[in-house]
Amino acid sequence: MKPLLLAGLIATAAPAAHACEVALMLAVDVSGSVDGQEYRIQMDGLAAALTDRSVMAALVEGKAQVALMQWTGTGRQTVVINWTQMNSPDDVAAFAFQVATVPRLWRDFSTAIGEAMQLALPYFAIVDDCKRHVIDISGDGISNEGSFPSDHWPALEAAGVTVNALVIETAGFDLTTWFEDSVITGPGAFAVTANGFEDYPEQIIRKLYRELTQAVAESAPFVITRE
Repeated sequence: MKPLLLAGLIATAAPAAHACEVALMLAVDVSGSVDGQEYRIQMDGLAAALTDRSVMAALVEGKAQVALMQWTGTGRQTVVINWTQMNSPDDVAAFAFQVATVPRLWRDFSTAIGEAMQLALPYFAIVDDCKRHVIDISGDGISNEGSFPSDHWPALEAAGVTVNALVIETAGFDLTTWFEDSVITGPGAFAVTANGFEDYPEQIIRKLYRELTQAVAESAPFVITRE
């Protein structure tokens, strides 16, 4: 076979390269159980985590697409920063600045985790060239309003979207187990626990780095990893 013909066949058979490794929807709890100081810990901690050296390097290397959602009760979920591609450290720093300065939209409403998941799902059609699609949801309480989180698992599975969680334990209830049983889903899905809001900044760094560097085969079954 002629070399040029062989090269052409190889090029035709090669899978298309992904424009980004992961699309990450950061879904932050702003329900009534989160006071002003706790909100600041979340947003400042998240901004600092994005600019952590290891996290920033992973974001840029994978040309990640990142967006930010605020969520609380029924009908009160909004993507406040739309998809932004992390092509350089400057892109990451600019996005982190937006995270730290975006206004809080709600303060005194309930917890509708299922509706936050539902709102996030169609946004991934915008970034369908990313290899992995992940909702990164943080919360300090169980869903007490709207659709139940696991009701959305079939649609998430069909779209290939994974849901991970950063669980903020504050009330003595085993909230991490509840999130593991009712919220997280998808290839390699996992939950990380923060022991109170003070522990959030350290744990969000750990969680983001794991999400950004987690290699999951496209054909892998939907499984849950507990920590």
